[in-house]
Amino acid sequence: MMLISELPHPWFLFLWRKKMVSSSPPPHPKEVPSDDQWKDDAPPREAKWWYSTFHTVTAMVGAGVLSLPYAMAYLGWGPGTLVMVLSWCITLNTMWQMIQLHECVPGVRFDHYYHLGQHAFGPKLGAWIVLPQQLIVQVGCDIVYMVTGGKCLKKFLEIACTNCTRIRQSYWICIFGSIHFFLSQLPNFNSVSGVSLAAAVMSLCYSTIAWVGCLGRGRIDNVSYGYKKTSGADYIFRVFNALGQISFAYAGHAVALEIQATIPSTPEKPSRLPMWKGAIGAYFINALCYFPVAFIGYWAFGQDVDDNVLVALQKPSWLIAAANLMVVIHVIGSYQVYAMPVFDMLEKTMVKRLNFPPGLALRIIVRSAYVAFTLFIGVTFPFFGDLLGFFGGFGFAPTTYFLPSIIWLILKKPRRFSISWLINWGCIFIGVFIMVASTIGGLRNIIADSSTYEFYS
Repeated sequence: MMLISELPHPWFLFLWRKKMVSSSPPPHPKEVPSDDQWKDDAPPREAKWWYSTFHTVTAMVGAGVLSLPYAMAYLGWGPGTLVMVLSWCITLNTMWQMIQLHECVPGVRFDHYYHLGQHAFGPKLGAWIVLPQQLIVQVGCDIVYMVTGGKCLKKFLEIACTNCTRIRQSYWICIFGSIHFFLSQLPNFNSVSGVSLAAAVMSLCYSTIAWVGCLGRGRIDNVSYGYKKTSGADYIFRVFNALGQISFAYAGHAVALEIQATIPSTPEKPSRLPMWKGAIGAYFINALCYFPVAFIGYWAFGQDVDDNVLVALQKPSWLIAAANLMVVIHVIGSYQVYAMPVFDMLEKTMVKRLNFPPGLALRIIVRSAYVAFTLFIGVTFPFFGDLLGFFGGFGFAPTTYFLPSIIWLILKKPRRFSISWLINWGCIFIGVFIMVASTIGGLRNIIADSSTYEFYS
């Protein structure tokens, strides 16, 4: 019998090398695709599980919560409640999927949504499918937050100082936007943790003030829970827009992988464990904010509710003023949470494609230009409710409702007609319907409302 030492040299090396690879410990996860030049400047992965809680709360519980009673006014008690509950369940499931897929390849971390898309659909197709949708969500959120911040700042001063000279809403949006020319210079996600924590606390506070204020005020005289009175065609489009407003409220998935990327990960303790723990906490807070505001706000005002429920509340004036100021603080943090991944992508592109040296000059130019762009669009099209519906359908429904399910089907390949397979296809069908309907409704309403709007008023 031939001894192993007598084997031909190449085969002996092959067997020895295979044994060494199989016996060596799995490598620590790394980011894909690797970019050594940029990675040296990347923020350290040192976040705790509760970081993911308040980052996710800041990303999700935004100004959209204040429009939920308005969406209920077009959907009614039955369909409105069903859509609210179904959206909460679907998006919790897709959030879990994204957290699991973050390290679906051993030794690899997909730190960006489009990196995961490239792994699922291919390098070119994945980028074209995921990246435009993610950018729509992130840029769309920042535009809406510009409008929201300016409007709430205006409302706060009008309540707090009744004798002050009134200035245009456009000026207030510009005042709010000017804050971000400074905050956007913070280098990374870790550096905005304090701002994000304050924003998360504010979101819980102003949501509580909104529903407690509605409960304390009671129902308005002759309250009606019938569908809003309008023409048949207009009503259908408004219903479609209401679906988009609800989907806008579940927007944290666009930055979920970026948030998880800040959490350390080892083979013994992968990042999906603390991230999921944080996500559960975020969804619990989400439920405490969304459902009481939607149901009690609709109960108090019925079909006459405003697209921002805080606007309808007048007393006590000091509390409503405080709530509007809390919204301002919250959207300051939310703007930065959504803008940070965009900053990172733009700066990487400038370094790779244009050979721009990384540093302070690059940061100032790129980030200031982005803030100026979102500020200009927000001042030009300040249609709060319509913007929520349009962006909610066009960008949020894909990234939140059904893209994670499609990627899960491709990568995990659950057995056909199994529970997992059926749930994922159900999410896909519901998400596609919301995307198509709310995009049409939101765009139509923006066009209709702009015909009676005085620009830069």
